[in-house]
Amino acid sequence: MIDLYTFTTPNGRKVSLMLEEVGLDYNVHKIDITKGEQFAPEYIAINPNSKIPAIVDRDTNITVFESGAILIYLAQQTGKLFPTEQKQHFQVLEWLMFQMGSVGPMFGQYNHFNRFAPEKIPYAIERYQKETLRLYGVLDKQLSEREFICEDYSIADIATFPWVASYEFMGLTLDEHPHLKRWVETVGQRPAVQRGMKVPS
Repeated sequence: MIDLYTFTTPNGRKVSLMLEEVGLDYNVHKIDITKGEQFAPEYIAINPNSKIPAIVDRDTNITVFESGAILIYLAQQTGKLFPTEQKQHFQVLEWLMFQMGSVGPMFGQYNHFNRFAPEKIPYAIERYQKETLRLYGVLDKQLSEREFICEDYSIADIATFPWVASYEFMGLTLDEHPHLKRWVETVGQRPAVQRGMKVPS
């Protein structure tokens, strides 16, 4: 049994999508980051960085934080969605790192400065919007000749989907990135994705 500590953010949704895809049983513990619950001592004992998500695998007594690490852990535990053949393995890994190192940070900063910052800073908004759109272009090109980000549906898609799927919330459009838009629609139709995007309720 997996204990999932999460909230309604793209990083949190990555893990609920993965758990639904691989069919593992899990309990949801909602950590409301708008109320500072991530700073509670009992949660810091699970994730010293006070971020969501995190998991505790009660069967192995292993705790994992950082969403990318959790996806890799769950993939290795189940043998699903992370190919072992070397070329495909590292293709998935590099696109997972692309999401972790570029998509998440840049999209997150754009969303912060555009929607939540106490004062509008045009330079910051323009900088992060431009980088977000550039990353849309990178993904659109990658998806122009394949159905999914890599050869098959994988943790690279799972990591990236919640971030890109929030484009309307971010006040953006995918009309100039038709391959990326098609991918969002395709992945969004998966039953496991639809269930996972509702966690936590």
